[in-house]
Amino acid sequence: MGLSPMAARAACGCSSAALAFFGSRPLRRAGRRPAAAFAWGQSSPYGGCRSRLAHSLVDSVLDELRSRRRVRVSAKIGLQGTKELSDNKIDKRALQKGLLLEFQKDSQRSLLAVVERPDGKKNWMVTDQNGILSSIKPQQVTYVVPGVMNFDASRIDEFLEKAQDLLCAWMELSEKDKSIMVEEFAEIVYGNKESLESYCAHFLLSRDIVYFVKVESRDCSMYQPRSPPQVEELLRRKRAKEEAEKELEEFVHLVKSAKALPMESKPPKSSWLLDEKVRQKIEALQAYAVDACDDEQRRLAGNILKAMGFTRTSSAALKLLINVGYFPAHVNLDLFKYDVRTMYTEEVLSAAEELLVGRPDSDMHIRKDLSTLKVYAIDVDEADELDDALSAIRLPDGRIKVWIHVADPTCMIKPRGIIDREAMHRGTSIFLPTATFPMFPERLAMNVMSLQQGKQCKSVSVSVTLHPDGSIAEYTLENSVIKPTYMLTYESATELLYMSLEEEEELRILQEASSICAQWRRSQGSIDTAMIEPRIKVSNPDDPEPNINLYVEDQANPAMQLVSEMMVLCGEAVAAFGADNNLPLPYRGHPQCNTAVSAFSHLPDGPARSFANISVLRAAEMDFQKPVPHGILGIPGYVQFTSPIRRYVDLLAHYQVKAFLRGDSPPYSAGDLEGMTFIASMHVKVARRLHSNSLRYWLLEYLRRQPKGRKYKALILKFVKDRMAVLLLVEVGMQVTTIVSRGKVGDEVSVAVDTAHPRDDILSIREVIEDTDDNEE
Repeated sequence: MGLSPMAARAACGCSSAALAFFGSRPLRRAGRRPAAAFAWGQSSPYGGCRSRLAHSLVDSVLDELRSRRRVRVSAKIGLQGTKELSDNKIDKRALQKGLLLEFQKDSQRSLLAVVERPDGKKNWMVTDQNGILSSIKPQQVTYVVPGVMNFDASRIDEFLEKAQDLLCAWMELSEKDKSIMVEEFAEIVYGNKESLESYCAHFLLSRDIVYFVKVESRDCSMYQPRSPPQVEELLRRKRAKEEAEKELEEFVHLVKSAKALPMESKPPKSSWLLDEKVRQKIEALQAYAVDACDDEQRRLAGNILKAMGFTRTSSAALKLLINVGYFPAHVNLDLFKYDVRTMYTEEVLSAAEELLVGRPDSDMHIRKDLSTLKVYAIDVDEADELDDALSAIRLPDGRIKVWIHVADPTCMIKPRGIIDREAMHRGTSIFLPTATFPMFPERLAMNVMSLQQGKQCKSVSVSVTLHPDGSIAEYTLENSVIKPTYMLTYESATELLYMSLEEEEELRILQEASSICAQWRRSQGSIDTAMIEPRIKVSNPDDPEPNINLYVEDQANPAMQLVSEMMVLCGEAVAAFGADNNLPLPYRGHPQCNTAVSAFSHLPDGPARSFANISVLRAAEMDFQKPVPHGILGIPGYVQFTSPIRRYVDLLAHYQVKAFLRGDSPPYSAGDLEGMTFIASMHVKVARRLHSNSLRYWLLEYLRRQPKGRKYKALILKFVKDRMAVLLLVEVGMQVTTIVSRGKVGDEVSVAVDTAHPRDDILSIREVIEDTDDNEE
């Protein structure tokens, strides 16, 4: 067989123009690759011009095939050409044992195979290039190699190896810039268009994604050589893809290595963030785990999970990040999902440090010295920010006068400053079982801003003198200096109340004030919403098995009721102050519910009745010019004022009140307050969701650790449908749902936990029926 024009040109090597086009890099033929690699539709991107000398590319294969019995299939059995096969559908008569063909394995792969035998009426059994025997339908056949019979399936790999170069053919044809058929391509490249050469040509062209593009023709499939700029761009993309694949392979190796290490030897989280390419991939997995990724991160994370042999799910990404030590086992994903601000910028921290150095108090000349009063600060045990405290005396006429002392952060920070803006965009301090993220930098919030026992503290004191019925007789708001006497937990304050010590008369007076205020509000239509609430503190959250401390708070606890009543009284007095002085403030109201309180009077006092009351409450409302009635609290107006260190809306009220006390114009108009409250409230909603989700997670983790079959007391709060009931686990403070066989709202039943999976938010509860025989005895 003589040299084809293409082969003759190749024998002299690639032209200097070609070398220049490809960056003066000698073009070489890619090394042998497994046939399976070609099933992905990839040809060698750098296939070089190869000297063919006296033989064409496939002469060696042709020599072997000539030694076998060869006849033209079209002459012997009437086998039609590829075009006719596609037009008329390939049927059983068109196929025969020993034929070499290509078939569509799936949407991404085409494989070469040898026909073995019929399979039923229409299908055929074939052995593909990977040695796998499978059944195919005639419509899966994409190409029949003409002129080949009795082909040995074990030689398909070698057959494929003979058809890999495109570059020289592209250079030959791109100069002519004309479309070409497969047979013509075979004639140019291999010197003839016999069966094997035709298939080689088809194989090259159908899988090529760089040099040629398929163009439709009415009569047959045509291929057009791409322009040099197009080829250059496609090669650039191909190299970028190969580089990305290499990086992915290296990252997967890194991940597998970290995954295999024992927990105590895992690389620290910071080590994953040092290299930019590694950081990009680990952050893609993180975004995928919290379902907050863009398209590129989703693609990248999906490829990593697939390479690791995992399903492409957020839970798989999370599990992987935990297994390599990037996340602790109990990581709070909501912090990433909601992009919570857990750190402060250097600019904010620097501004905070400047305040700590010393800032003159512009209100010092009008502060009243109340440091001789006995002052009680009562809060939860783990409270970091102490922003309110209480005092009380009995006046000579028998009436009670109380003071609600509130920390004064506005003596340090100014409206619209950098620290104020940061606080507004946080909205509130975030309290989680595992951590606290303060609204102000920690050195401010938990030190100089907070009330501290035995130290002179700047505050805003709201004093209220009560009528005997519990209504407000007089009130004043003033800047003050106090010296907190006691820092008490709710539990210790309750003990002191029960002890009724003579030397703690002021605490008993506060309790009396609380009692008459509550009676007054009830007479005004207030609604009891006191519930049993859980509180959890996790001391070492990054450990695989952290310590969980569960506290169940009964809001009907005497000390909690005392503090709650005083906070309401303060809010009522501040609202009255704003109304009397026409001061824009964030007034909070709540319309009366449509259902009368008496509708639930048949329910037992406590959580069951409170739950029913809460279920019919209407949405709260805000006004920034005048007070609005607060139907739940049973008061004419209310302003949140007692937590300016942890709630931004309280801080806004302080700005307005403090300016008035100095004789200055308020810094914000009603419109300003509305806009800023809206911004802060958006972040407050996120903080509440974070707290609720985290609390539930750790409650489920607590239940998961309890002994199997442990019984819990549960209070029936509501029936959802038939006997499906909402229950309150009294020892846990958590609401659950399950079917109960007996009882009514307010009754107590026993339940047990079947399953508790915190990460999947799964909790299964069942009723435990007590042994009636024992009860009868």
